[in-house]
Amino acid sequence: MLAREHCAGAQGRLAMFPRLAAFTDHGLLLMRLLVGLIFADSGWNHVRDPEGRSRSIGVSKGFTAFLGVAELLGGIGVALGVLTQLAAAGLILIMLGAIRMKLFVWRTGFWGKQAYGWHYDLMLVAMNLVILFTSGGRFVLWK
Repeated sequence: MLAREHCAGAQGRLAMFPRLAAFTDHGLLLMRLLVGLIFADSGWNHVRDPEGRSRSIGVSKGFTAFLGVAELLGGIGVALGVLTQLAAAGLILIMLGAIRMKLFVWRTGFWGKQAYGWHYDLMLVAMNLVILFTSGGRFVLWK
């Protein structure tokens, strides 16, 4: 049964499980940790082997190294909650660039072949938008 929720951030909204709202910040922390892990790992792979990665994504070695550092720092920032909104905004820009490459350069479909489509990138954009709009929740080190 739907109940009217009157807690912070959900005034007057209907919620099926209103008590779960108390765990919103925990959910945001988990999402930040997962997003941060994904980007930090990807960035580390770019930094560790910029030449090989540049061949696989079709950009210069220098840009690949820049992209790797940006992903690594953005991932760490989002995960730890350091300049969270700035980090999330930067990661959104990176993912929009990846979607652009997949759509217009590689002509990849939404699902793509062997699951290499841009659906994954779009999910990361949406997750970073949630982080951006919520400032990452209450459990951050430095807003």
